[in-house]
Amino acid sequence: MNFQPQQPSEQFLTLEESAKVDAALLSSSEKFLTRLTISSLKLLKHIAQEYGVAVEDLTSEQVISWFEKDGKIRREQGSQAAYLKW
Repeated sequence: MNFQPQQPSEQFLTLEESAKVDAALLSSSEKFLTRLTISSLKLLKHIAQEYGVAVEDLTSEQVISWFEKDGKIRREQGSQAAYLKW
């Protein structure tokens, strides 16, 4: 897999996306879930691209494997080397 640093907007919501969620007629918990879903979609697109498959063709096993590899990179090389920054 090819792990490369990403811009914050690749992993999390852009300011524009966040503003759109804030403006939506949703409860606080619905806004949280909306933000989480948008961020998850971005991550799934990234994972699918690394595997060379369409998002809808990703398997649970591929997602788990990707998280294991990203976690291993974080543990061995530090959080800046991993894709997810947390």
